[in-house]
Amino acid sequence: MAEILDGLRIQDVAGAAARQLPWSSCTHPFGPEHDVHKVRDKIFLMTTEATGEPLITLKVTPDESEALREEFASIRPGYHMNKRHWISVGAGEGITEELIEELVVTSYDRVVSTMLLSQQPVRFGLGPGDGGLGRDAAPDALDPG
Repeated sequence: MAEILDGLRIQDVAGAAARQLPWSSCTHPFGPEHDVHKVRDKIFLMTTEATGEPLITLKVTPDESEALREEFASIRPGYHMNKRHWISVGAGEGITEELIEELVVTSYDRVVSTMLLSQQPVRFGLGPGDGGLGRDAAPDALDPG
């Protein structure tokens, strides 16, 4: 049986994944108890213990939010965020390092996809035909001619 990650380990894994993403920065606009990870001033990940337990909060689509909350008891609507577009993840059965890393990259992609193309860093997890440049896109991929 897989080891259940504690909340602090979940925060460590999420923070490490966020730091690997292009143009990612960590700030504390809501106080020292909130790590706020942004890409070009747009939030994609927050960590906090303000609720009494270590949590991470990430951006998702409403459909993803519903599916994840149904599958994992420790995933719930986003703490202090829009409950349809954000989830909070705490320690619980089935929460793995791989899942946390995937959720961080997906959240980052969701936020980056709302930016003007000229302001986007390379988007992860996306390929041809989905509106993204993909991980290995050449710089001339933006040239329509």
